[in-house]
Amino acid sequence: MLGLRGSAFITGAGSGIGRGVALAFARYGVNRLALLDHKASSLEGTRNQLKIDFPETEIAILPADVTDEVSIQEAVRQATGQFRRIDYGINCAGIGGSRDPTHEMALEDWKRVIDINLTGVWICQKHLLQQMLKQDSRSDREGRGVIVNIASMYGLSSPPPAVGVSAYTASKHGVMGLTKTDAKVYARKGIRINAICPGYVHTPLIGKAIESGSMDKEFERTPAGRAGTVEEIADSIAFIASPMSSFTYGTGMTVDGAYSI
Repeated sequence: MLGLRGSAFITGAGSGIGRGVALAFARYGVNRLALLDHKASSLEGTRNQLKIDFPETEIAILPADVTDEVSIQEAVRQATGQFRRIDYGINCAGIGGSRDPTHEMALEDWKRVIDINLTGVWICQKHLLQQMLKQDSRSDREGRGVIVNIASMYGLSSPPPAVGVSAYTASKHGVMGLTKTDAKVYARKGIRINAICPGYVHTPLIGKAIESGSMDKEFERTPAGRAGTVEEIADSIAFIASPMSSFTYGTGMTVDGAYSI
């Protein structure tokens, strides 16, 4: 077993990787889950599946907008009030955004991606850190808390010209910069921060493109020859959040079917 236990605060839990993380954490021993998404209705499917598979799991449904600091501050307060502490903060909320080249992209499209994918992660990390700093360390290997940010293989490199997504790529590079910087700052305070850098994953973000065949050339460039599954990414997040990764700080763990090698 991975040694996961306690409570988790998961943004973007209404679908995709966020939903997968909620299910994986419950499977590996986390029995208190605060589930966040911008629409409470999108969390019902996640809660229903958890109730079927893990009926003893305690669940908090918290509609929250990651770009609204007051909203996230209140969500952290509510989660802490119900669960007493937050052991894992998993920042999954994100969008792909416009694929227009920079010279044609509207400023509002750029800002929307940066606001959600980067500023949203910073806001969540800020308030998770404030709470974790108040908590006692559970053990040398568990510490006061763990944060995992969802970056991207394009947070470590750049996409082919045909893929574009300059705003997305810039936002995910920013997530890696934030992760590395804060990992150093808070390591001696008993808080461990890392990121996961997924490749192409079959989620609602690119599901239609996969099904239409427009992603086939990208899969030809992927040595694994396919998109990853939500379950594979969620398991990687569970591993890096667990005490089995207790000496890992500030990394961007690449989970991309060898695409970026």
